[in-house]
Amino acid sequence: MSQAEKDALKDSVPSAGTSFDVHGLVGIDVAPGTPGEAQLRDMLAPFLGPSRAPLRLHISAETADVTGQSHAEDTYRFTADSLYIPADRVQIQETRDGYSIQGRGELLTAVIPLLDWLSIKENAAMIHAAVVDFRGSGVLLPAWGGVGKTSTVAKLVAMPGVRFMADDWAFLDADGMLMGYAKPMFLKPHHRRIYPEVFSGARKPLAPGWLTNSVAHLATAVHPFIVRYPKTAAFTRHWSPEHRMVHPEQVFGQDHISSAALTRLAIFLERYDGSDARLEMRSREWMTSRIVGNFHSELPVVSRRLIEALGATGLVPLEEFFSQKAAVVRRGLDDVPCFLLRIPASWSADRTSDYVAGQISAKLEE
Repeated sequence: MSQAEKDALKDSVPSAGTSFDVHGLVGIDVAPGTPGEAQLRDMLAPFLGPSRAPLRLHISAETADVTGQSHAEDTYRFTADSLYIPADRVQIQETRDGYSIQGRGELLTAVIPLLDWLSIKENAAMIHAAVVDFRGSGVLLPAWGGVGKTSTVAKLVAMPGVRFMADDWAFLDADGMLMGYAKPMFLKPHHRRIYPEVFSGARKPLAPGWLTNSVAHLATAVHPFIVRYPKTAAFTRHWSPEHRMVHPEQVFGQDHISSAALTRLAIFLERYDGSDARLEMRSREWMTSRIVGNFHSELPVVSRRLIEALGATGLVPLEEFFSQKAAVVRRGLDDVPCFLLRIPASWSADRTSDYVAGQISAKLEE
């Protein structure tokens, strides 16, 4: 049976609903028949299972009728405890233990901002970063997309005693504990040299390297529309010529996955128009600002639109969202050495990842 036939069969099986436990911080309950359940199972796979967390997200397909809504032109409809975004066909309602998210599209883009907000209430925050457990020391590598996070974790996990925690999203709590998020990795043609075993054998064709940026820009442009249609989005996610989707345990092995480690080093990675790599020490306040801003900037446009709507309608005031998140991150970075590593934009992913891995090893072994 082909992968496409397996996916079609999986989609045809009636849903029994799904639950997730995100590090004991937040529980997520997906109602039977929710069209976006398949994507949530893919992207929240490390957290699959029942949860006793007091704060929860309740996800379902059908939107409930809400009376007395105010209208922000045609952009939002809202009350003191609800929000409907017509463009995304998503409704949010405040509940006694968190929020309900209702809609018939892929709802991960609504889940992530609200998961972040509920985590903040539990003194933890989502971050956009590569994270490894370096022989018991948590290493935090926030970065812009395309800098080389996914390549770098491969080089680090190849070292004895280093374990994978995340290559894109993770969690940091106010006590400095890094908590992993081993969601699927999206490998692109330039990762072929770094992850050769993933690209071996008969696999779906990928766009050639020179076309990758164009395909990525197209994918970004159509994403707000694709997420409205779960089956189309699932097909695109699995079969896009832009990337190859694999689970970290398939790449590194379950023994090389870590769920938590205390933060001992933070290095913000960025590309720049220079010829030499530069490692510069930065303050905790600087790193906090960059981590909070970077996470928001790297969210899909649909997620950013939701945060904007929550703030504009007063459901989650923006000043509270960002100030409370910054407070959690700032506390989590207490006594953690913070650096900015500027890497020449001309360096390949292979060269960059080797250099970053070497810098981390040197800093932790000083």
